[in-house]
Amino acid sequence: MAVLELGDQPFFSDKNRAFWNLHSAGWGGAALVRSASTIANGQPFSALVPVLISAVTGFSVSLILSVVFRNVIDRRPILTWGVTGVSVILATLIYAYIDVWVLQTIREGADETPFAQLMVGAIFINGVLLVAWSALYYAINYFVRAEEQADQLLRLEAAATSAQLTMLRYQLNPHFLFNTLNSISTLVLLKQTEQANAMLSRLSSFLRFTLINETTAKVSLASEVETLKLYLDIEKMRFEDRLRTEFDIEDSVKDALVPSLLLQPLVENAIKYAVTPQEEGADISINARRIGERVRIIVSDSGPGLQGSTPDPKLSTGVGMANTRERLLQAYGDEQRFDSYTRSGGGFEVVIEFPYQTENSGGETKAIGAPAAAGVGVQGAVTA
Repeated sequence: MAVLELGDQPFFSDKNRAFWNLHSAGWGGAALVRSASTIANGQPFSALVPVLISAVTGFSVSLILSVVFRNVIDRRPILTWGVTGVSVILATLIYAYIDVWVLQTIREGADETPFAQLMVGAIFINGVLLVAWSALYYAINYFVRAEEQADQLLRLEAAATSAQLTMLRYQLNPHFLFNTLNSISTLVLLKQTEQANAMLSRLSSFLRFTLINETTAKVSLASEVETLKLYLDIEKMRFEDRLRTEFDIEDSVKDALVPSLLLQPLVENAIKYAVTPQEEGADISINARRIGERVRIIVSDSGPGLQGSTPDPKLSTGVGMANTRERLLQAYGDEQRFDSYTRSGGGFEVVIEFPYQTENSGGETKAIGAPAAAGVGVQGAVTA
């Protein structure tokens, strides 16, 4: 995620290559500036020789410094900065001595400036260059390391989110399987083999879907509804005419992506708390609409609802709805809304809302459309 890029690759994706590019460019630039200054001061072209030799010397001395810095950069601060300071001082003295020696050798007899005087000037100039080089070395290395740590943190967060989604998804099947297998066992004991076989066949189709889809995958709403119907076919064999369902899905949202098995726990709760306790059963309806660039899904029932309670959308009413709320939060962050309440005319309703996304849009969970402040609610049966 480095800011600098070279072609399609981040500049620091190959740190060794980046070092040599920056190192060469830096000393090349320093040689160019000093050469231009020499020519501008009316010096002959022969005066460029010690300038170029000085640049090569600085290039070589700083390479040695880079080896030292690489070995102390991860040590305790007092050791890192202590070794760095001593190394820069020694490198400056060596660099200055070589510069002065080369200068006096080339200008032998033409320059009577004392060696010590030239040494003082060289120490100042070369010291500034090496201090600046060292500061850039540490700054760039700390920048790259910070970027690497940020990338690693993002990967760890993504892995944690994936693991949490997997856990949430796996919470659904045991509960449902227990009820279904218990019903099949009852049918077998009653020697109603035809119904038992039919229920096993539907269970097989339902489980096949859960296995072929990744736990963190999103599917089209149309596919989600078909899977929900498989589940309801199984439950209708248990409750027969007591379980009555209605689907009202707009064509405009059938291709919208949703986390797989998002609606199943809501319907399961409606069955448990609306159909099961009432002798006459209950109606369960699933309504899906597109509201601007968002999808709104309502799961409602004609059961008793949460009588005598004040709904709090932030409190879980059970595993199923808490599971659905958490999966929405993991998938869409603040761009999702979840609410549940008892309707004034009776029954319970759950309303969920999230950004409209399709396979063509990449299915990325990014902010789309209306702000999260838009009202949404889920009112359905109390969750298991």
